[in-house]
Amino acid sequence: MKTATAALLLFTATAFAAESPDLTMQTRIRQEEFRNSKVMDIASGLMDFVGERLTGSPNMKRANEWTRDKLTEFGLSNAHLEPWSGFGKGWSFEYVSMRMTSPDVVQLSALPRAWTPSTNGIIRGAPVKVKMESKEDLEKNKGKLSGKFVLLGDAPDMKPHEKAQYQRYDEKALTDLGQYEIPRRPQVTREEAIKRRAFFKAVLPFLAEEKPLAVIVPGTGDYGNYHVQGAGTYRDAEQYPVPSVVLSDEQYGRLVRLLDSGKTPELELEVRAQTVDKAEVFNTIAELPGTDKKNEIVMLGAHLDSWHGGTGATDNGAGSVVVMEVMRILKAIGVPPRRTIRVALWSGEEEGLLGSRAYVSEHFGSRPEPSPEERDLPSAFRRNLGPLTLKPEHAKLAGYFNLDNGTGKIRGVYAQENAAVVPIFQSWLESLKDLGATTVTMRNTGGTDHLSFDAVGLPGFQFIQDPLDYSERTHHTNYDVYERLQRDDLMQAAVVMATFVWEAANRPEMLPRKPLTKADMEGTPPSAPR
Repeated sequence: MKTATAALLLFTATAFAAESPDLTMQTRIRQEEFRNSKVMDIASGLMDFVGERLTGSPNMKRANEWTRDKLTEFGLSNAHLEPWSGFGKGWSFEYVSMRMTSPDVVQLSALPRAWTPSTNGIIRGAPVKVKMESKEDLEKNKGKLSGKFVLLGDAPDMKPHEKAQYQRYDEKALTDLGQYEIPRRPQVTREEAIKRRAFFKAVLPFLAEEKPLAVIVPGTGDYGNYHVQGAGTYRDAEQYPVPSVVLSDEQYGRLVRLLDSGKTPELELEVRAQTVDKAEVFNTIAELPGTDKKNEIVMLGAHLDSWHGGTGATDNGAGSVVVMEVMRILKAIGVPPRRTIRVALWSGEEEGLLGSRAYVSEHFGSRPEPSPEERDLPSAFRRNLGPLTLKPEHAKLAGYFNLDNGTGKIRGVYAQENAAVVPIFQSWLESLKDLGATTVTMRNTGGTDHLSFDAVGLPGFQFIQDPLDYSERTHHTNYDVYERLQRDDLMQAAVVMATFVWEAANRPEMLPRKPLTKADMEGTPPSAPR
């Protein structure tokens, strides 16, 4: 018994020692970043020089090429653009101007929604307020919209802000986040998602037949801050047939009040936009080659694409420049990792994780293409997904680390219900606590590219970040610009992420994985909504 106990203690001590972080390397990482950071230089190049990066646009291609060349400049290997197929329509705009010309002359703050067509010159007319939330609403408005600007909805009801717009996690919030939360079904059911999809498909021919001048929607913001996304989708034949713009809520409200008071304002609008059929789309890939375990891969990534209202600084220029800075740090230190470290900058994230899903399908594991009916639904609602086929590279990926929640510093990591990685990550965070990174939670988090890896049984993780003003001010808005980036937070994130990547690339074993179930392999995962 004593011999067995001693052997167990020796094994435990050896295992713990194997998870002790490389403190010498952590010192080098900190010195390189805190004394020689280039993160804001990279940020200015991406946001100021390249600008917005809607997938399928010329600017997105420029961003792919610029990041590839910058990673090559850092000394990385095999920097290249990897194409993927099936995106659909590319779109960009070069000019928009909207004015109210009566009863007052006012320049209005508007931006076109993605995939909207041009106006073919200046168009002029009066607005009409319309409700379009059901097929019954479409019937009521037949024959009433031709030659009109459609104001889609009521004036926003603005309230004073009850809490600070700029927030960080305090200790209580991190403690609460560290407690596991049983997953709940989405508030929207599959049936509701199908109904919404059917209504969207009914709106497009309705607009084509009614021929309004344009559709104007409020931006759901305040203080001139508004959200800008798409009118329709990137898929073939799913674009609005008439121009559509987003207007600041304050100015939208003025137009609605004028109509409600019996006054009829006059508007003019010009949009110049271009649509490209079957746009070329790419992910940017580069590597830091490994040594004795070079055939095994540790990946890190962020999505490079953005919406077009600002310059995509916090969503997700911040994550993109951090992962590029991580690669620069590790290359500059000059100590090769055991495993190859591969960085990926994804496109198509905003349209549904498309770039990372395509990459994972090509390299690691894939399912049959869904039927047209299932493809039209958000992935969480799809059924009958078909069997999972694993590729040889699936066995070689040690783990994937993602950054995509704004410019806030890293406060920890989501373990994505992978209990076996919790003590490993906790050991890595021990020497990072002075930087504010303390929390490992078993919770899942969604909405970004680590899910593409998790879906095929690979260890994919997203970091916990301070929220700052991401949700309130910058996410998908015209305020998502360089000035919202926080230098010190990005530097801290680069150090934490470089540490995680280095430790994963050099530990004796690859990171543990969640087991793939029979349902995972054969068809619809058991977590899919029924």
